[in-house]
Amino acid sequence: MQSIAFKLGSWPVHWYGVLVAIGFLAGLWTASRRAPRSGMSPELASDSGPWIILGAVLGARTLYVATYWRERFAGEPWWEIFMVQRGGLVFYGGLIGSSLAIILYCRLRKIPLWRLADVLAPSIALGYVFGRLGCLMNGCCFGRECPLPWAITYPRGHDTFPINAAAPHPVHPTQIYDSLLNLALYLFLAWLYRRKKFDGQVFATYLICYAFTRSLVEYFRGDYGPDHLHGVFTPAQLISVAILATGLTLLGVLRRLGHPTRA
Repeated sequence: MQSIAFKLGSWPVHWYGVLVAIGFLAGLWTASRRAPRSGMSPELASDSGPWIILGAVLGARTLYVATYWRERFAGEPWWEIFMVQRGGLVFYGGLIGSSLAIILYCRLRKIPLWRLADVLAPSIALGYVFGRLGCLMNGCCFGRECPLPWAITYPRGHDTFPINAAAPHPVHPTQIYDSLLNLALYLFLAWLYRRKKFDGQVFATYLICYAFTRSLVEYFRGDYGPDHLHGVFTPAQLISVAILATGLTLLGVLRRLGHPTRA
């Protein structure tokens, strides 16, 4: 694990930020290349970038603060929420926040919402691939103990290798699991996009598939404390139930409405 990629003077630039930025740029570039197949200009997709960033950061931070309010933020001054050293983001919050931002963007620009959602959907999965690799380099979102040959270990001082421990605990490389599953999901959605029957089909399919893959990987996660487990379920698995229900509902409703597609 090497969290710092390089330094700009005395300012460290972390791999997490670098890889998230690469993922965002790769996602936005592929979306702009995909847009003309739906009769949309590449600029309409690329111009959504600032909206996606703002919505994703606000949503991801809000869900993180809500999740860890008692342990880290209760009783603290309000500005502590925005301090870098108290940092933290949750993907599902980012997904919800950026979705709300895109709804507003489409209303203001008078863009067909579900058509743009389909353009962006495969790129969400692609960007996620790089984001999870950033988690790997950062040492967060790690797995539980793993006896298998592909288990990974972290340096001394990590949660899986306390200072006073004699040896590290090999753990599941959950970040790599997540990245590989989302790479496969990106390829599948890009294939589906060329064959979709109605607007919104690709985005709804993304929600359904991601809910399944995320729930699967969560089974191997080892970074949740007892206070954040709901029986045998993690917070992300519970949110996945709502995301799955949303995806299935959208798929059924939009299919019946039969929004025309130009892909």
